[in-house]
Amino acid sequence: MKSPYVFLLLLAAACGGFGATARKPHTVALGPVRQVAYSQAGDPAGALPEEKLLRTRPLIVDGRVTEWTTGDAHDVTDRSFVVRRALKINDALPSDKNAGSHWVWQRGPWLLVDRATGHVTALKLPDYDPAASQVSWFRDYAAYCGVTATGKSLFAVVAQISQRKPVLAKKLGAWDPEHHPAPVCDLPEWQREPLRVSFHAAGRDAASYDVVGNSAVLVEDDGEDAEPATKP
Repeated sequence: MKSPYVFLLLLAAACGGFGATARKPHTVALGPVRQVAYSQAGDPAGALPEEKLLRTRPLIVDGRVTEWTTGDAHDVTDRSFVVRRALKINDALPSDKNAGSHWVWQRGPWLLVDRATGHVTALKLPDYDPAASQVSWFRDYAAYCGVTATGKSLFAVVAQISQRKPVLAKKLGAWDPEHHPAPVCDLPEWQREPLRVSFHAAGRDAASYDVVGNSAVLVEDDGEDAEPATKP
């Protein structure tokens, strides 16, 4: 028969093991709106005509500002959401006397944020181009006008989070990076049943496509805690 002291030691070790694996809860929130100076010269790809101010919000993870964001967030699941990043870029020339004093704001990539783990990941949407792509979200799908790698064609694109290839890619027409309307496309419109999306490219007839529905491929990680933000 084992000594009661041995039993108590084993019990203490077991409790200690459970304590070691307990996950620290995280707090994730978007802070208040802050308007910053913004111009076409500072963001030639993403600025809208006559746009002078950009509405930004801090992404706060565990009380610390990890990113700046712009635009509305979209809940993908009950614990994950996407939001567009706002970048503050050093616009100083090497010849400028105060090289670190000239900053401009730009619209950046989309971020996937997990409220449970505090992880922030930059999404790589296929054929995404800030000059042409206004993203309309539905579930874990992103619909937008994209530009091919050759820079010569405008496509209707539907991407699904965590899928490398788009689930839909249809050519809308030729693309001229130097001369194009602004905005290039209005926000695509979603329909649930049947799953369908309509694209409205400037100067072209509306185009609608059925989307073959797939189960959500977003895997929300419950693994060990890591750094709360992953920079793109």
